[in-house]
Amino acid sequence: MKKIKNTLAVLFCLAFFTTGYAQTIEKAKLDLLFDRLLEKNKAMGSIAISKDGNVLYTRSFGYGQITETMKKPLTENTEYRISSITKTYTAVMIFQLVEEMKLNLGDHLDKFFPQIPNASKITIAQILSHRSGIPDLNVENGWRMQARTHEEVIEVIAKGKPIFEPGSQLQYSNTGYVLLGYVLEKVTGKPYQEILKERIISKIGLTHTYMGIGNTNIDNNESLAYTYEGTWKEAPEINFSVPAGAGAILSTPADMIKFIQALFDLKLVSKNSLDQMKTMRDGEGMGLVQFSFAGRTLYGNTGGSNVSGAWLAYEPNEKVAMAYTTNAKIVPVAEIVAGIFNIYWNQPYEVPTFDAVEISPEILDQYVGVYGIAGAPVKMTVTRNGATIAIQNGANTIPLEAITTNKFKLAYGVTVEFDAAKKQMTIKRPQGEGVFTKEN
Repeated sequence: MKKIKNTLAVLFCLAFFTTGYAQTIEKAKLDLLFDRLLEKNKAMGSIAISKDGNVLYTRSFGYGQITETMKKPLTENTEYRISSITKTYTAVMIFQLVEEMKLNLGDHLDKFFPQIPNASKITIAQILSHRSGIPDLNVENGWRMQARTHEEVIEVIAKGKPIFEPGSQLQYSNTGYVLLGYVLEKVTGKPYQEILKERIISKIGLTHTYMGIGNTNIDNNESLAYTYEGTWKEAPEINFSVPAGAGAILSTPADMIKFIQALFDLKLVSKNSLDQMKTMRDGEGMGLVQFSFAGRTLYGNTGGSNVSGAWLAYEPNEKVAMAYTTNAKIVPVAEIVAGIFNIYWNQPYEVPTFDAVEISPEILDQYVGVYGIAGAPVKMTVTRNGATIAIQNGANTIPLEAITTNKFKLAYGVTVEFDAAKKQMTIKRPQGEGVFTKEN
């Protein structure tokens, strides 16, 4: 009896201290971070944090719709584009079909889409792990803004030239996951939204998750996206029909943490499937990627456009889940997420003031131009808009935040330094740096 009492006492203490730990989260410091982001016009969005399925913190800040006469506040029920985090949901449903023996990871793409170049060599596993060699869509500006049929999208993909032999390299491919979404429909004979509802939404009780249709629908409590140029300005985003199974899901942080908790609780796939999903090769798993924050290893995914973004992460040892969504990506999302986890795990962290260094247009104009590296195809274009400059790389435009008159923040842990006299731009990352020379 004494042994039983001692055991109960230990269990009681463990429960007490676990509860106490959950309550020590610095909510006031998290609130300060989001208050300051909004005050300085650096972000708007929503966040949810849970531990072992118990929600510890939620917050929404900013607006889902802004007009001359009205500002509609974001709430915990506002639905955001989660973009490439959609790929994790698609991968989960692919693995479900594999477990049901309706699909094989070794199946080749020509079983479904023989018109795609190299389809007889490309496996489902290679597409899941971004090793298919399928290039992203090569279309003119505006093509993605209009509704497209599956046939139209496949026709464009089929015109693309493979960028490497399947399995030989890694290159992130949105089009690969678009095709995986179509594979789901071919195998099940149902539309993606219905498959998503049956296999994930209804199974774990999500209430604000679905596949988007057309463009953002404010009447459905979906958030519009914004840039900040002295005032908030609505930004266009691509039609949901184009990214499909690669990026067309809308959700809320509350639903997202519920999803990833269920995934790691093995309520959606088996342990074997989850292990395959989170096994990293060259930094990519199968629908999951790996992060490191505050000395911990987390799994999840990220997504976003030039103006909106989302982050979903799970730490399996402590069973901590975090989802952050934004409809105004001014400060890099990675920087905000790093701050969130530093605060959560009580790491040294001072909430930034987000006060910008003011630089004259005359100085900024010295940095404007096209930059390249000899012998490499990559080009970076620096542009100025008022008192700020930005880097354009392909379709992506990333604003730079001034640290000094010639040093700027590009992303979390990444800076850009200009030497106007030498006509050079140096991008510095933790893993190294690249020196670009101005071409004009």
